[in-house]
Amino acid sequence: MTYYVYMLASGRHGTLYVGVTNDLARRIYEHKTKVIKGSTSKYDVTRLVWYEAYEQIADAIAREEVLKT
Repeated sequence: MTYYVYMLASGRHGTLYVGVTNDLARRIYEHKTKVIKGSTSKYDVTRLVWYEAYEQIADAIAREEVLKT
């Protein structure tokens, strides 16, 4: 299975969001349609600006943590 670390933005100089998923297309769709209520729907963080793929979930989570610090 492939795991993705991804970054979304609300716009230029706006809010950023970093997450991990095993289905990037589904997760981006969920953000764009605001299916899951939270900070991304509140601040309209829906633009995919970057992602990386990993084979191991532990590696993806470690990368996410580095990006969030």
